[in-house]
Amino acid sequence: MDKFFAAMSHRIAFLAGQPASFIIAVSIVTIWGITGPLFGYSDTWQLVINTGTTIVTFLMVFLIQNAQNRDASAMQAKLDEVIRAIDQARNEFIGIENLTEAELEKIKRVLETECGTIDEHKRSIDALIRRR
Repeated sequence: MDKFFAAMSHRIAFLAGQPASFIIAVSIVTIWGITGPLFGYSDTWQLVINTGTTIVTFLMVFLIQNAQNRDASAMQAKLDEVIRAIDQARNEFIGIENLTEAELEKIKRVLETECGTIDEHKRSIDALIRRR
């Protein structure tokens, strides 16, 4: 079941991000809008688009979230492997995605302090930009 859902959510998320999907969605809304006078802009006519968009949005939230969670986990595994493989890297950073927001902010502040002042960062960034 997990493999089926993962494959299905990945495929649907991929297809939903294609230009053709956007064109189809715009076409549906355009056709719906054009048919307004034909149906007298009735409550049923409005209910059709409201119900359709609500259902699609509701389902897409779960499918896209699943695809994003999977992608984030894969990226995290790759980063953990890079940390593990580099001798100078600190292995303590492996798994920090499981820490609380406050703990992550504390680590971020310590790392920023270790890397120097804001002015030093700005000079480094300016130098990188000038190189381009």
